[in-house]
Amino acid sequence: MTAELAAWAGGPAACAGVEVEYVDPDRGRERRPLAACWSARFERVSPVRGFASFPGQRNWPGWWWFSRTGEHVGYESWVERDVLMALDADPGVEAVASQPMWLHWVSESGKARRHAPDFFVRRADGTGVLIDVRPDNRICDADSAVFAATAVMAGQAGWAYDRVGELPAVRAANLRWLAGYRHPRFARAAVMADLAEVFAEPGPLRAGAAAVGHPLAVLPVLFAMLWRGALAADLDSRVLDSASTVRATGERASS
Repeated sequence: MTAELAAWAGGPAACAGVEVEYVDPDRGRERRPLAACWSARFERVSPVRGFASFPGQRNWPGWWWFSRTGEHVGYESWVERDVLMALDADPGVEAVASQPMWLHWVSESGKARRHAPDFFVRRADGTGVLIDVRPDNRICDADSAVFAATAVMAGQAGWAYDRVGELPAVRAANLRWLAGYRHPRFARAAVMADLAEVFAEPGPLRAGAAAVGHPLAVLPVLFAMLWRGALAADLDSRVLDSASTVRATGERASS
């Protein structure tokens, strides 16, 4: 990143006086200094801008039913959808808001700048994370400068920051399959308890399911437990199949 681009974005030295614009569900649109926003519940805010939809567009916006909150979260592309899906499958994530805020700042050249991160994530430990989604091959120098400035601003509020791209193909395929079982109706307590006992010792997916009952009845519960993190398998190097090794994690499989 050149010094000129860093100055254009604002740069770490120019992140003082940052303001945050957001939409409170009860009070409407507000704008406050970043320093006053560290404790705000941004996972509950409404999007600061809409999700464009028009003939011929190359991205595909939509809404993801986020199983951990039971609410719909917007996305602007299939890449964002897959990132949102991965966040939903992460037991360490409590809630996510899409397009949660405008960050306003003034560059060293005196130009007003603003940026809306794609997601605000509230983790189960109470910490916050700002996320921008952009595939690696679609990042120009100006984007890098804005992301660097956003990372600094996030740090000033006590949040982490991450810029993520496309999910690896195998992991994305596995999560898309498991996402079909993310609804609480698949969380059948008695079957989950039996599966946790069977997979206390790692074993093949289908054989373990058959040890609990008829696979047609048991497999949906097994997939739901994999989604929620109560069971674990290798989701990164191979597509799930009957021989995939599954193990219990000790995590609760609540919805």
